[in-house]
Amino acid sequence: MDIAFLIALVSTVLAATWRLATPLIYAAIGEIFAERAGVLNIGLEGMMLFGAFTGFAVASFTDDRGLGLLAAIGVGVLCGLLFAFFAVTIRANQIVVGAALNMVGLGLTGFLYRTLFTSTVQGIKAYPPINIPILSTIPLLGEVLFQHSILVYATVLLVPLASFLLYRTAFGLAVRSVGEHPRAADTVGINVAGIRYASCIIGGALASLGGAYLTMAHTNQFVEEIVSGRGFIALAVVVFGRWTPWGAFGASLLFGVFYALQLRLQAMTNLFIPYQFWQALPYIATLLVLIGLRGRSAAPKALGVPYQAG
Repeated sequence: MDIAFLIALVSTVLAATWRLATPLIYAAIGEIFAERAGVLNIGLEGMMLFGAFTGFAVASFTDDRGLGLLAAIGVGVLCGLLFAFFAVTIRANQIVVGAALNMVGLGLTGFLYRTLFTSTVQGIKAYPPINIPILSTIPLLGEVLFQHSILVYATVLLVPLASFLLYRTAFGLAVRSVGEHPRAADTVGINVAGIRYASCIIGGALASLGGAYLTMAHTNQFVEEIVSGRGFIALAVVVFGRWTPWGAFGASLLFGVFYALQLRLQAMTNLFIPYQFWQALPYIATLLVLIGLRGRSAAPKALGVPYQAG
């Protein structure tokens, strides 16, 4: 490999990293709120699929991508409410509920797509890249940081906003208290069920928004299984980021590097390695990260534990 090739490889990978990390950022930060409140939602994959399909379908029928984005968020809110009903009110096993949500999301979006879009589908008007004047022309740095869509730039606001909400507001204190010691929180007047419902709704809305990004900004089409395991990787991002928004942001960018790298390496014909190996690269990285963090991360103490008042 010569120097010119390495420079081109690094430039291509870095330019795609933030874009490919964006759905992970949305889903992981939403999951942080849920897990901080003591609710483990492994149904991110299904919620992202619902968001991806809803955003695409509404934008396709109305020719309004803004309406499609709002519809995707609305579906995420409904998914969060449904999950909270089973996990908080009925106190069902959260792992089983999340797994069921993933299966329903996969099956239902595939069925609806084949039913509603029986012929060749025209692509929707996706959110285009916005080149920041002057800054986007900076060599390498401009392509990496200043040539993205509005949904990518929005993560710059989402991360500090989520951090402020968790660590600088009464709501954030209540969320963290409920996730650590729900009975103690209950005794001081905090509505444990209400906080967990609110956290699940936030998690569902952001996960669905991450899915909608895939069809409305990353591509302009919906395909079955478009999420491709990103919901599960977002769960690993939460652990790797130690349940903090800034940590999740950094971890998402790291996984974004692996996504971008495997796409670039698949396109190289002079590497005599099956393309399936490169496709598995992000998931191999996920396993290695989780193995490396075994026993080092302190999850909220009440995570996954149903709470019954009294």
